[in-house]
Amino acid sequence: MNSRSISFRLVAWHAGVSLLVCAGFGLYTYFGLSYFLQMAQSDTLQRRAHEIAAILASHVSREGEAYTIDLIRTSYAPENNDRFIRIRRPDGSLLYVSGAPPDKDFDPASVPLLTLEPDGGRPIALGNLLLVQTPAVIDGRRYLVDCGGSKLPDREVLRGFLIMLGIGIPVILLVTVTGGAVLVRQAFKPVRRITNAAKAITSSNLGQRLPVTQTSDELEHLSVVLNQMIGRLEDAFQHSQRFSADASHELRTPLTIMRVELESLSQDAPLDKATREKIGSILEETVRMGKMVEGLLAISRLDTGEAVINVGRFDLSALVAATAEQIALLAEEKNITVRCPAIEPVEVIGDRFRVQQVIVNLMDNAIKYSPAGGDILLNTRVAGGDAILEVDDDGPGIPGEALPHVFERFFRADSVRTHSVNGTGLGLSIVRSICLAHGGSVEAANRAGGGCRITVRLPLSQGPSRNELKRTSLPGQKNDH
Repeated sequence: MNSRSISFRLVAWHAGVSLLVCAGFGLYTYFGLSYFLQMAQSDTLQRRAHEIAAILASHVSREGEAYTIDLIRTSYAPENNDRFIRIRRPDGSLLYVSGAPPDKDFDPASVPLLTLEPDGGRPIALGNLLLVQTPAVIDGRRYLVDCGGSKLPDREVLRGFLIMLGIGIPVILLVTVTGGAVLVRQAFKPVRRITNAAKAITSSNLGQRLPVTQTSDELEHLSVVLNQMIGRLEDAFQHSQRFSADASHELRTPLTIMRVELESLSQDAPLDKATREKIGSILEETVRMGKMVEGLLAISRLDTGEAVINVGRFDLSALVAATAEQIALLAEEKNITVRCPAIEPVEVIGDRFRVQQVIVNLMDNAIKYSPAGGDILLNTRVAGGDAILEVDDDGPGIPGEALPHVFERFFRADSVRTHSVNGTGLGLSIVRSICLAHGGSVEAANRAGGGCRITVRLPLSQGPSRNELKRTSLPGQKNDH
């Protein structure tokens, strides 16, 4: 678990507070139990001392000391019950002292003779012995009765209580922390659902919304606010797409007219060489601008889901081989070898024309950036339930910092990759839009031995059909990145 996560910190705080509560409760209970055990023993000893004093007052004068001592010994049996009894005459001499207990908790002979305190009856701790004193007044003479009891039984009780705490607190803490972790996990389930839903939202599905928990709490408010923000982003994105599509559509006609007029002017008008060259340069830029407008219109329609047509099943390997054979003529001009190894059929689902447009754009891109005498390899295979198309070239590769951006519109890599290469910077953007419209993906990487590899993933024919893709007409466009 991430130690910086909110879940971990909540569980850690919960464990710390639980430990402090358990430790505090244990200490409070331990000292409270110790106090009440001592108070209970003190009350018992005081009561016993008063009983012995009453026996002395009732029998010493009538039956004599010997009979009274024998009665006390018989009634209380101090040696057998870990009790201490001592009686002193008014002159300080000992009338009676009980013997040592069987377990030798204390030695009666070593218990000091204490003077009766003014408050009388207050317990006195002497090692393992708790002692109380009380006077017995007989015929005007005062006897002192010392009554004591071993503290070891109470200590055994406290020791057992500590053992119980030592076992019980970790168990309670484990149960508490486990329960807290479960509660935290349950409490964060809505957050995880919101996070997963947010990860799934991209520019192609801004119509999706985050789940809203009907709990009337902060999470519900957060979900509502985020959905409102996504709605605003969707509106802005759609406005941008409509603007691009509308602008591209509106520019097609004037650019076509300009191209026709310039071609007519360069052919028919009696112009000098310099003027004709200027017109040719303007015509070249007009044609390039026209291609750029066509590419923007294609991307806009693909991004809005309006340009994918004629969904069906076809063999990707056969399509790659046929397209490579057609494009090989362009490669021969640079003495570039195009290889397409014979492999097993790979049946995919999608639009054959659009997938062919992907192949053409990728091959055109590879030919432009491969050096003369280079080699281009097209390979198709099945991996992970997807159809894979890989296009390898022998070019200079793409700078590492540019790899994440090569499929963006108008993005061009640095001069090493783009020197002396003409293009609009929309070819790979169109490839990505077509792949996304088919439920696939495309990525670029530099090969270890040099050159670039473009990898396209498309759904196999046994995958779900894309019946939701709309039928429309859209001119194709192949350009570089």
